[in-house]
Amino acid sequence: MKLTQTLEDAFNAQITLEFHASLVYRQLAIEMELHDLPGMAGWLRAQADEEIVHANKFIDHVAARDNHPSIGSLGAPQVDAASVRELFEAALAHEQKVSESIRGLYRLAESEGDLDSRPLLNWFIEEQVEEEATVREIIGRLQMINDDGPGLLRLDAELASRQSGGTEAV
Repeated sequence: MKLTQTLEDAFNAQITLEFHASLVYRQLAIEMELHDLPGMAGWLRAQADEEIVHANKFIDHVAARDNHPSIGSLGAPQVDAASVRELFEAALAHEQKVSESIRGLYRLAESEGDLDSRPLLNWFIEEQVEEEATVREIIGRLQMINDDGPGLLRLDAELASRQSGGTEAV
């Protein structure tokens, strides 16, 4: 069943937001590199890759519905943070923005009677709960560390263990 034009436009806006999220995470990774925290930078780069996977899932869904996926304009992300904790707080704020956008897309699909989008959107709702919880946990640990050098280095080493899964949807 083809998406309505309203839903196609909303899904395309989500595709753009997911690519923007990737750029936000990449900029945050650059900032971590400048703080000499390569593990955190790598974790954020992996997160940037994951956002591209998310965009690809939406692209695949729109194309499978015989609609035309497209990427809108992407501006450069602005990151204003002085500390490691503020950088992760910026990540959380962006995740919350993405979460609300997905909830809005879900509500729109429901109002349009589009049952075929429900499995994809349910997956994304669950994913966003996990994403926000993970970043909140990192922020909580950063609050405990409170700019303690050895604590930051230990967390940096722990976050370095995350592997990137690439950028293709599976």
